Amino acid sequence: MTLLVTGAGGHLGRLVVESLLERGTPARDVVATARTPEAVADLAARGVQVRRADYDEPASLDAAFAGVDRLLLVSGSEVGRRVAQHRNVVEAAGRAGVGLVAYTSITRADRSTLVLAEEHRATEQLLAASGLPHVFLRNSWYLENYTAQVPTVLEHGAVIGSAGTGRVSAATRADYAAAAAVVLAQPDPARTVYELGGDTAFTLGELAETLGRVAGREIAYRDLSADDHTAALVAAGVPEPYAAVLADGDRGLSEGELFTDARDLSTLIGRPTTTLEQALRSA
Repeated sequence: MTLLVTGAGGHLGRLVVESLLERGTPARDVVATARTPEAVADLAARGVQVRRADYDEPASLDAAFAGVDRLLLVSGSEVGRRVAQHRNVVEAAGRAGVGLVAYTSITRADRSTLVLAEEHRATEQLLAASGLPHVFLRNSWYLENYTAQVPTVLEHGAVIGSAGTGRVSAATRADYAAAAAVVLAQPDPARTVYELGGDTAFTLGELAETLGRVAGREIAYRDLSADDHTAALVAAGVPEPYAAVLADGDRGLSEGELFTDARDLSTLIGRPTTTLEQALRSA
């Protein structure tokens, strides 16, 4: 069975390929696609089939998907363009006769009010209408969204946000990637929707407290209004449209939109998910 992972040049896609290999999938049965194949040349050296695929170029998708049995569509990174790009992938998968398409979506995409959920919901609808067998992998936030901020937080002694006491079920990219590999390689996916998130959700206040304990110093959480949060991000150099999306993420977090207690992630990977403290210590 030939398994294809799109976006293998990115963080999540590469980790899925690595997880497939670690789980025992023969390298010759794994296809890794990227806009720039040179970016994954090391995978080719290990026997993985490397093919060029650009979500904006249907012809490249047709060539890449030839002979593929199952496909993981890693959502594109270009917010505002993803529906058209994902449509190209779904249509190419249909032309190639792909037997299963798994898609990396977002928590409760079918009813989420998050701005970021709109394109995920539209993609889920595209897949449902396509007639292709499919699985939705609805990922909550990445822990890396927070660990990447550690140097700045330590510099200023505070986590800023506008999430109130809302809890987020964040998990590491590696955990999400392992779950995607399980779903892609298992004989028959047991379900069509998985709500994926870390075993132990946390508030941003608890994030600050945990980082303080790990770093051995006091870290505060400063809860701002959405407007003030956006302004603070812009002042820090974040483009205003993206700053507004980030603040909207905290708004959703405050309303429970990135929380799940389904335990689908740890069930799929067969172990507890990486904890916030473990991730912060690694960072």
